[in-house]
Formats: sequence, structure tokens, C-alpha cells
Amino acid sequence: MFAFSPRIAALPIVRREDQFPVRRVYCVGRNYVAHIREMKEGDERDPPFFFQKPADAVVAGGADVPYPPQTEDFQFEAELVVAIGGEAVDIPVERALDVVFGYAVGVDLTRRDRQRESFKTGLPWEVGKAFDCSAPCGAIHPVANVGHRLSGEISLSVNGVERQRGDLGQMIWNVPEIISNLSKSYRLQAGDLIMTGTPAGVGPIVPGDRLVVSVEGLAPLAFSIAGKEF
Repeated sequence: MFAFSPRIAALPIVRREDQFPVRRVYCVGRNYVAHIREMKEGDERDPPFFFQKPADAVVAGGADVPYPPQTEDFQFEAELVVAIGGEAVDIPVERALDVVFGYAVGVDLTRRDRQRESFKTGLPWEVGKAFDCSAPCGAIHPVANVGHRLSGEISLSVNGVERQRGDLGQMIWNVPEIISNLSKSYRLQAGDLIMTGTPAGVGPIVPGDRLVVSVEGLAPLAFSIAGKEF
């Protein structure tokens, strides 16, 4: 006899008792020029492209993240996360911010060696991006409390040493443009998260490392890398 009890991923909401139930996690690839240049992949003029992580890849802030199997190059990517609070289908740029519920700090964890193999062979990125616990995310700050995050510093440190620093204003495609473009291909709904890309400075992490990620105006996200889960 099987017993089914699926875990519903949810994130805390700052100054509220309820939580934000995660429906889908969308990610924007190559959205900072300096990161495109350091990775030596893609054209800086390309339109935005998207990939997804499973909802249960979300890890609420503060929980340890296990070092994943099948990689020798496990890397961090600091990102602003947009929490969607309403439906959007083919929404114009000038109305796109209307469906934003709030913002959070997140990290797109990546099995870089597996991602590079996929890129070279033209295969999907899931093996490098969509594994268990690959989307740590902090508490969501409602727009009513913090306004919209269109500029401001974003940074990440490992064991107290700064590894990434940039500004949200350096995005090639800003938040309303991302939402508008994404809504042309998908019906965005309340509960969706959008990870908006990372600045330059990505690099490897190992068990025992402590990461602290900050976005100006939002509570920082801090977590540690534990040993391999299996």
C-alpha cells in the first residue's frame, strides 16, 4: 500500500502569518552582460530565454543545502526573485508590475559541469539546473512594504569573502520586460516565482561553505552547504 503526502513548497512572507505557496519556478538565462562574458556563451543581444526548476527545488532560507550527486563543479548564482500574485497572459510591459506580489533573495544553484555538457550537445539544461534543493530562497517582501526592486546592489559572499557584486539596474531585461516576455509563452499565476539572472562572479562551493546573499532593501539569505545527501 502506497501512502502519498506530497510536500507543498512555501515561503514565509515578511510581516504576515500566511505563506506563499510555490506553483512554478521560472529562471532567466544570461541576463547580465558581465556574466555572459565570463561564461563565454551566447550573444549579448539575444532575447531573454527561460528554463524551469521544479517547485520542490525551493529551499526556505536558513536550511542547509546538500551537496548534490553527479557533479564535481557545484556553483552559486545570486539572483533577485520575483513573486507573482496575479494572472498574466501576454501582458504588456507597462502593466507587468501590476501582477508582482513581492520580491525575495534567491540562489540558482548549478551543476556547472553537467550544464556545460548539455550546452555542448544541445540537450536540455535540467540535469544542470533542475535538481533537488537547487533553489534556496529567502522570505518574500510584499511590494506594499518595499516597493519595486528595479535597481540596487546585489551581492554574495562565501565564508565571509565577497564573490559577487552587481546592481539590479545592470539587467539586460528588467523585471517588467521579463514578466511580459514570459507571459507570451506561459500563463503566469499567483504562486509563480521568477529568478531574474545573476551578475558576474559565479564560482564553486563545497560542503561546509556558508553563503550570504543580499539584495538592497530586502532581508539577506544565508545558508550552508552540507555533505552529499546520497
